[in-house]
Amino acid sequence: MSSFEICFLGSGTSIGVPVIGCDCPVCTSANPANVRWRPSLLVRSAAAAVVIDTGPEFRLQAIRARIPRLDAVVITHPHADHIAGLDDVRRFCQQRGGPLDCWATKGTAAVLRRVFPYIFDREEYVPGLPALTMREIDGPFEIGDLRFHPLPLDHVVVDNTAFRISQRGRSSPAVGYALDCKRIPCATVKALAGVDILILDMLRRREHPTHLTLCEALDAAGRIRAGRTLFSHISHEIEHEEVSRTLPEGIALAYDTLSVAL
Repeated sequence: MSSFEICFLGSGTSIGVPVIGCDCPVCTSANPANVRWRPSLLVRSAAAAVVIDTGPEFRLQAIRARIPRLDAVVITHPHADHIAGLDDVRRFCQQRGGPLDCWATKGTAAVLRRVFPYIFDREEYVPGLPALTMREIDGPFEIGDLRFHPLPLDHVVVDNTAFRISQRGRSSPAVGYALDCKRIPCATVKALAGVDILILDMLRRREHPTHLTLCEALDAAGRIRAGRTLFSHISHEIEHEEVSRTLPEGIALAYDTLSVAL
């Protein structure tokens, strides 16, 4: 394995693509790049395997990606499309014979404990049940040799967290992960500036109250100036091939199963 790699387990928005009951050209497309499960990212090195967010398809995503193990879960914010599959970590707990760490901010941790009271901080591990140990994010943290630097995002309706991700060592490449936002604070733009890979929210062309449009995402990508930018959290209003042809050099649409080695 290279220094580390990322794999898009899902690149879709909250309702996924195809959309229930929709017969638009994207939802009926034969192009697999237009099939988008709910957003989740696998970050993996030789020493650690971490999943960012566990949406409703997480079990299927883990099977499709043939994930052999997990060391931790990181949750960006408590919307259903990012947490609804959390129960399915039980298989990884079973493999390791005990709980996984779950990293989340204080507010997100409180919601997770309320929604999944049977998962967290159990005194004794019960084989076959999901078990997570909550680790509240209050600054940079490490999972194995992977370093996560949390950064604030403005998702309007809820606090959200972006991350600058690298591997321990000064010369490590860096990944920026910033989904579900309408505005990116200046401090976050500065912290993400020049990352090797930027994964950025981009819902559709039309205005949306809580997500970046295509124009807004292009503007944000221009301010951050990553080596390569990949748009994710994409709706069924974006046809993969059509929109890909219009994007500037160095910017592309992510798609489910896309892996990038750093």
